Amino acid sequence: MIATQFHLPAWFDLGATFAFGLTGALAAIKRGYDIVGVFFLALASGIGGGLIRDGVFIPGGQATPLLTDPRYIELIVAATVAGALFGARAKKFHRLIAVVDALGLGAYAAFGTEKALTAGLALPAAVLVGVINAAGGGLLRDILTREEPLVFKPGQFYVLTAVAGAVVFVFCAVTLGQSGTVAAIAAVAVTFVFRALTITFNWRTAPIQSPGEEDVTP
Repeated sequence: MIATQFHLPAWFDLGATFAFGLTGALAAIKRGYDIVGVFFLALASGIGGGLIRDGVFIPGGQATPLLTDPRYIELIVAATVAGALFGARAKKFHRLIAVVDALGLGAYAAFGTEKALTAGLALPAAVLVGVINAAGGGLLRDILTREEPLVFKPGQFYVLTAVAGAVVFVFCAVTLGQSGTVAAIAAVAVTFVFRALTITFNWRTAPIQSPGEEDVTP
């Protein structure tokens, strides 16, 4: 059990939602989508992970706050407009977006893990929900655009950083008995540092087997 629940600050939650929505909007613009397509890709990227969390893994019989609080949709609309108006200048803000993305990754991993633990899920399942809460938006974005999901491909550590954040939260909150807030701060810090090091040193995963390699399994 967690000593005290962790409540993600509204300003951070909404700010990260806007940033993730903006990444989805920019991805849609690069693909040549119209304003409708840009909005829906921003929606999937911004709140997709939370929708999967509440709709699939932790159905509580009540509508998720992502749909009951109008600010989330309003920020997705704002991200859509911002992407349409300033998409050509997005490179100037790529560092800021990367920072918010790294912070949001850890915060959402902690938030999803905490919510799963509170709902009574087992520890491995709680870690899984935390990771999906953090990276599910990008997964939905790729599925909607009929792209092979980036999370499945070799590349810079991203999902692994979310896993690290979720595991740190479980360790601090369950093993050490720290409050949810303290555990979340630790999870966000570890995830942010891990992600920053990954970008700085270009740490990457490698394929288990190279494409086209002969299968010698008898």
